[in-house]
Amino acid sequence: MKIKLSSIAHARSGDKGDAANCGVIAFKEEWYPIIRDVLTTERVKEYFTGLTLGDVDRFEIPNLWAVNFVLHNTLGGGGTVSLKLDAQGKTIASAMLLMEIDVPAEYEHLL
Repeated sequence: MKIKLSSIAHARSGDKGDAANCGVIAFKEEWYPIIRDVLTTERVKEYFTGLTLGDVDRFEIPNLWAVNFVLHNTLGGGGTVSLKLDAQGKTIASAMLLMEIDVPAEYEHLL
């Protein structure tokens, strides 16, 4: 089953120098395992191909039903030196929520 990430989660993003930071938070506790299992560093790096030029780090925050990503070498040097339109990475969260994800069969009954 394919769904948009925005149907089960919200997100917030910003800048950490040249890295974008993006937290993805499940709307319901039972949906956290879906985002935890589907949103891998590889999947996020692939999704942001051409924008994220460095590594992607991921941190699980189960008590908040969230995963947080740091997308290195994404903001063109950071807010004060970047020529990118979104030098602070504020639109990364909106872009992430547009991602279509495959919900594993064992979680489909939760939706």
